[in-house]
Amino acid sequence: MKGASLKYLTKEGFRSVWVNKLMSLASIAVLMACLVIIGLGAMIFFNINSLLDNIENQNVIMVFAENGATDEEVSIIGNKIKVLDNVEDCIFVPKDDALLAQRETLGADAALLDGLEENPLPDAYKVVVEDLSKFDATVAQLKAINGVQRVRENSDIAGKLVNIRKAVTIISVGIVALLFVVSLFIISNTIRITMFSRKLEISIMKAVGATNWFIRWPFMIEGINLGVISCLVSFIVLIGLYSGIQYICSGLIDQFNLVNFWDYAWYILGIFAVIGIFTGSVGSLISMGKYLKEQGGVINEDQ
Repeated sequence: MKGASLKYLTKEGFRSVWVNKLMSLASIAVLMACLVIIGLGAMIFFNINSLLDNIENQNVIMVFAENGATDEEVSIIGNKIKVLDNVEDCIFVPKDDALLAQRETLGADAALLDGLEENPLPDAYKVVVEDLSKFDATVAQLKAINGVQRVRENSDIAGKLVNIRKAVTIISVGIVALLFVVSLFIISNTIRITMFSRKLEISIMKAVGATNWFIRWPFMIEGINLGVISCLVSFIVLIGLYSGIQYICSGLIDQFNLVNFWDYAWYILGIFAVIGIFTGSVGSLISMGKYLKEQGGVINEDQ
């Protein structure tokens, strides 16, 4: 295809969006709805992930040193904990601080501890793990460290959090895949309707020997334009919707803070662009291929 022809056909693709503005508007509206749902689903996923991260950070493991352990022995235990692969953070909790926290917890009953001649609590370490799927293995490693008296953990919660994260991921991917297929179907059918409205023009081009790519190109440009417009409009609508949701949630629950949209904005815009351009171009090619076969087969392919 020569440069002049390519330029002309590209202009035709842009012009077709305006000429068939009713169908173009319908396609943009439906595709926009799909993209906005995908965007909201993605933000829900990011928020759930953030919530799970916060819960995971609170699901710490307490490692207690043996009673009577010297400062040097306690320090060695801490160093051994810090070099473990799955340990994200290791915070030393002196026994004096632990006793003070216990007094604050007892409140008015703290006087019960006044009769103690010495602090009965051991030094401890608060351990935060990186990957909860390796929680049990990490607990076993902690218990195997010399000088560790006991380990306090909650493996049930850790296992449930891992299962929740997997379920959320699978559901999110499934929703995105489903809406992606719907978007492809919408674009392909819109282009197909446009082709039927221009079947006389296509028949004339085929009769004078036009190649299939010569015929396909304007429709592919039209589909890409519809995808790009839908992408930009959807992104703007999503910003407004998410800002409204943030405002409502902040007013209802003071402690519930949604993640910042702009931390993920460019990822979402990129996803929208990929889906919009891909569905627009591929949907057009699929519809055009079916139409050309129905109208007499493929002719002069790649010429």
